[in-house]
Amino acid sequence: MSDSKRGGFKASRHGGGKASAAGSKSKQKKAAEQREAKSVKLGARAPALNRFLRGARIDPRVIDGTETVVQLVDGTFHAYNSGRLREACHLFSGKMLAKDVTVGLTLTGALTPAGLGMSALIPLIEAGFVDWIISTGANLYHDTHFGLGLAMHRGNSSESDVVLREEGVVRIYDIFFDYDVLLSTDAFFRKILRSPEFQKPMSSAEFHWLCGKYIAAREQALGIGNKSLLSAAYACGVPVYTSSPGDSSIGMNVAALQLEGYQCVIDPSRDVNETASIVLHAKRSGGKSAVLIMGGGSPKNFVLQTEPQIQEVLGIDEKGHDFFLQVTDARPDTGGLSGATPAEAVSWGKIDPDRLPDAVVCYVDATIALPLMTSYALATTKPRKLKRLYDLRGKMMDRLKAEFERANT
Repeated sequence: MSDSKRGGFKASRHGGGKASAAGSKSKQKKAAEQREAKSVKLGARAPALNRFLRGARIDPRVIDGTETVVQLVDGTFHAYNSGRLREACHLFSGKMLAKDVTVGLTLTGALTPAGLGMSALIPLIEAGFVDWIISTGANLYHDTHFGLGLAMHRGNSSESDVVLREEGVVRIYDIFFDYDVLLSTDAFFRKILRSPEFQKPMSSAEFHWLCGKYIAAREQALGIGNKSLLSAAYACGVPVYTSSPGDSSIGMNVAALQLEGYQCVIDPSRDVNETASIVLHAKRSGGKSAVLIMGGGSPKNFVLQTEPQIQEVLGIDEKGHDFFLQVTDARPDTGGLSGATPAEAVSWGKIDPDRLPDAVVCYVDATIALPLMTSYALATTKPRKLKRLYDLRGKMMDRLKAEFERANT
């Protein structure tokens, strides 16, 4: 049968009354003109005929200033990265915050200096929406400023850095603070790190739990309320890891005290095994594992490598994380880990291939996305019971060791 008779190579999929882009253009043009002459509306029936047109119709609400964050996201975030942000809100609130899901959060980039620890992360922790964290050391160091009552200020990124240095002002893009903030925070860490409980090898989770205890005590003494992510994590039993302990001012102060003979050691191997045990525990307890990645970098790899550690290195049967949600500005085509897609992670065993349709990558500045996602989640989802995974570290490690022994005997 000729193409002219069957209306193009896709015509048989649509039936005689539906035009195909591969069919006769002359006939399609005339049919459209006939519909217009009769005022026949095609759009209302198109989704039922074409599987690609089954998405919600773009018909946004009018923004009038009375809308909530939920209404704004659901009603006006229809396409491009606003669409991905809407999908991120739905994935986080609708699936990742189910009771049986263990949520691991990673933090990269200067989020806490911008106040996101107080505005977003502490509320998420206290609501039980974050069960464990991997962060850059810098985020945790700058978080401590707020717990000590020290000030960070809005600034102008175009100011001369030479002049700022002469004036004793430190800049993180458009955040300014006095150089003494660094000196005071360093002094605080050196003081607490000399305590007997720090004089041993430990995981970064134990290290940060101890730091959080002292920061919480300082907040209470100052009467400033809960300002620090670390103190909130301490109170809620949320283990906080860092993927590169020496790559921050906290690690620099640990190193300095070793020159004085102190014995505090943050053991990365303990971190590798403890984080793997958290994921294995989530799966073996009949639940699921979710990763919420803010940025990329080393924390992203550290949270995702838990599955290769379980499968490839320890030889334990597993399938990968169940939910993947990343907010990033990194491109995938440069080959860097920060921009690597969840599909690529499947090839490493990091993500369960059966759950890949649930993965979302949102190319948005995390300082924009995180507050919106936090507000959306708190507005649509009831608080969850705290899992207090820090208190379960011994139990989870026992399970990991037992499964490792069974798999390798």
